[in-house]
Amino acid sequence: MDIKVGNIVRLKKKHPCGSSEWEVLRVGADFRLKCMGCGHQIMIARRLVEKNIREIRENT
Repeated sequence: MDIKVGNIVRLKKKHPCGSSEWEVLRVGADFRLKCMGCGHQIMIARRLVEKNIREIRENT
């Protein structure tokens, strides 16, 4: 998967705020993602993100 900083990813599960879209802030062994709904930031393992992605799109 070719995920870059600035991409928007849609994950299978929703965040408790109701949004399922996340902005990629950091890429490496771990990803830093920011919720597009409430702005909450999380660090999550690369394998978990890649397993749970439904869609990747460019941030416009």
